[in-house]
Amino acid sequence: MRILFIGSLKFDYLQDLSYSGLAKRLGIGNIIEYRWNIHHHLKIKNYPKSMGYVSGSFFESIKAQLTKKGFDLVILASCKPDAFEDYLSFADKIPSNIPVVFIDGGDLSKIGGDLERLGRPELMEQAQAVRPFDVIFKREYLQDTSYEKHICPLPFSFNSSVSPRISDTLKYDVAFWAVESHPIRSKALDLLEDQYDCKKNGTTRNQVFSKYDRKGDKYLQELSQCKIALNFRGGGWDTLRYWEVPAAGRFLISQRPQIVIPDNFKENESIVFCNDDLSDLLELCHYYLKHEDQREKIAQKALSHLNDYHIDLKRADYILNQVHSLSPAYKKHIVHA
Repeated sequence: MRILFIGSLKFDYLQDLSYSGLAKRLGIGNIIEYRWNIHHHLKIKNYPKSMGYVSGSFFESIKAQLTKKGFDLVILASCKPDAFEDYLSFADKIPSNIPVVFIDGGDLSKIGGDLERLGRPELMEQAQAVRPFDVIFKREYLQDTSYEKHICPLPFSFNSSVSPRISDTLKYDVAFWAVESHPIRSKALDLLEDQYDCKKNGTTRNQVFSKYDRKGDKYLQELSQCKIALNFRGGGWDTLRYWEVPAAGRFLISQRPQIVIPDNFKENESIVFCNDDLSDLLELCHYYLKHEDQREKIAQKALSHLNDYHIDLKRADYILNQVHSLSPAYKKHIVHA
């Protein structure tokens, strides 16, 4: 299978994770980017802005760019204006038997909602007017919400090529290093700030991302040294932290995400969920600080579960399987191939 992958040149975590998984599954030469994204092929930025980086792909991706023909699938991989503008510049020339897929990794729950947030809602209308998308993958796919059959959940994952060094030394008790992008985070930090070693380790109010001391590989390394790491929603329900903590081999207490996550972590087996109002958060922290064996068993199962279901390669398989099963255009293309 050859894919025309239309992405934003701005950082888009779901786009980048989708690229890395598909490139690993199908081979660099079978993913033709429009436009070519240097961050997928040279590690210019540190984690997490390097999540789409595929090692050794530079020259192969250049060769692939020279053979832009014979596509089996078109993926519009970002809900950002530059990606939509590129897609619309030739959307009417895509043969009707070639399926077109949209990956919406935006924070807002509405399909294409980030285009409204960014002041370009007309781009979604124009794209749908040219031809409806055969399959839509939505990061913020809300529970208890009815979606059309061709819309599928697609949360973040973890790039399998990123290997946090899992530490034998646990130097922090309870940690939540995050900006206050949602009121629930402020509430959590109010509860935690004077508890455990939180104030000392930086689990405090008024954190600013640009002033983070823990960035890139250092952040993942520090995360791997937490006895308990916490997760609460930000601009969207899906957060990188929800996947990073298990990837670092650590124990996660999380607010329960109100989105559909296929093959989600299992409660009290590979994750622990706190009450939505955080009324039991401190009680859970106290308990799992004392019960090390239970805590570490859950952390180990979380890492295993992540590798089985939630790395970028598994997401690529899911994308391809859903397109195969849901897209009439794909079936028509296979018949005529």
